[in-house]
Amino acid sequence: MLMAEIATQFLACLTPEQRQKAAYEFGDPLRRRWTYVPAPRPGASLLGLSREARKAAHRLLATALSRHAFAQVVTIMALEEVLDLDEGGRRGRHSDDYHLAIFGRPGAEEWSWRFEGHHVSITATIANGRVEVAPLFLGAHPAGVRHGETAVVRPLPLEEELARALVSELSPALRDQAVIADVAPSDILTGTSAVTAALEPPGVRGGSLASAQRDLLGRLLDVYLERLAPSLRDPHDTAAFSFAWAGPISAGAGHYYRIQGPGLLIEYDNTQDAADHAHSVIRRPGAEFGAGPLAAHLSGEA
Repeated sequence: MLMAEIATQFLACLTPEQRQKAAYEFGDPLRRRWTYVPAPRPGASLLGLSREARKAAHRLLATALSRHAFAQVVTIMALEEVLDLDEGGRRGRHSDDYHLAIFGRPGAEEWSWRFEGHHVSITATIANGRVEVAPLFLGAHPAGVRHGETAVVRPLPLEEELARALVSELSPALRDQAVIADVAPSDILTGTSAVTAALEPPGVRGGSLASAQRDLLGRLLDVYLERLAPSLRDPHDTAAFSFAWAGPISAGAGHYYRIQGPGLLIEYDNTQDAADHAHSVIRRPGAEFGAGPLAAHLSGEA
């Protein structure tokens, strides 16, 4: 498997000290602890790695992502320098403050890796040849950098625009179902907690939408599911998903939405820093960190 080959190459490029920071046992509790805020985290930092090791880290990340999602990630990382400039360097942010951790031996029946830093957290778990990528978090602060009215850099545009287009297209009756609160929460509701059940209320059901509205929901779903490399995507029935929105519909106002369906929860929030600070995440309720593939492997179904 290409993932295992590149992960092995990454570890081989490290110094003994870097390898000690990068490699963990598969059963280490840190495998299930993730965060998207600045904090100490496991793994070898990109800062100080050799060119070969950095390239291997980026190539491993790219095995889990589509080309455009990989571009989103490296853009988000680069935005750390813009944020540091905006803050006058007070927090010492930098675009190399991202870490790669390997849990278990690459190529074993069970192993995992996580690439993580501020506004990026991507965990891939491999069990008996099956790959699950979850949680998958992407955020951006600033959410966009503009020259006048033109966006120069904006890593998550469709995540916002398609959702607003969808809620704007709803009839008054359907919008009453979809809009669950007049004020958006300050962040995604699940945070980094384990997710085992759907969030309530669900909002409007995809099966209740008109054809054009359901198409918008399907396109929004695809924005998230197509973050994954093509071989890692699951088929989905848009009618089985629900959509919920909180906050004003007008552009520039703080807002939140979520999409839920079989085995999937998507959350998006942009309220902080005058709605210029976006968070988005793909979760797999009850099957985080490879729980789905691992359970199937243990039961003999895989």
